[in-house]
Amino acid sequence: MTEKDQDIQANGQPEEFIPNINADENQSGSTHLNDALPEESELEKVRTELEELRKKYLLLNADFDNFKKRNAKERIELINTANKEVIIALLDVLDDSERAAKQMETATDVNALKDGVMLVFNKLHSVLQAKGLKPMDSLHQEFDADLHDAITEIPAPTEELKGKVLDVLQKGYYLNDKIIRHARVVTGK
Repeated sequence: MTEKDQDIQANGQPEEFIPNINADENQSGSTHLNDALPEESELEKVRTELEELRKKYLLLNADFDNFKKRNAKERIELINTANKEVIIALLDVLDDSERAAKQMETATDVNALKDGVMLVFNKLHSVLQAKGLKPMDSLHQEFDADLHDAITEIPAPTEELKGKVLDVLQKGYYLNDKIIRHARVVTGK
């Protein structure tokens, strides 16, 4: 057996098939590093973009939190001052009421007192109407559970008044066409 045959039997391959680990293709060099660099630069690019998006998200989230806080503060201020306009309008009526109370102490003419009280009442009524308050017309209307609170039922004096409002114990009111108080009524059965 030749030396070559012995090598084939020992390694199972001829000597020329044994890879040479010192060959140029297996040596590390600049060509292998250049292949890895584009991947690293792309990775850095994606990381940079991710960091920018993260910063934008945090800023947007902070802006939204500030918006919510500002909106809540404005809503609280609006609720606290919502009645300011109505109260200012009613101050004139309050002043007139105080003057009427002073006049009642010394007045001897009952008719003059009645006229003064009616003037104050009419002024109050007109101020509230100007702010959108409207009384509900319920007397002799069909009973409507959405508008009326029935206090009691009494026999109707006529057949046509059955199921209708016979008496209004407390007026109902609308504020800008929305019910703010139901009328308390007596209905006919």
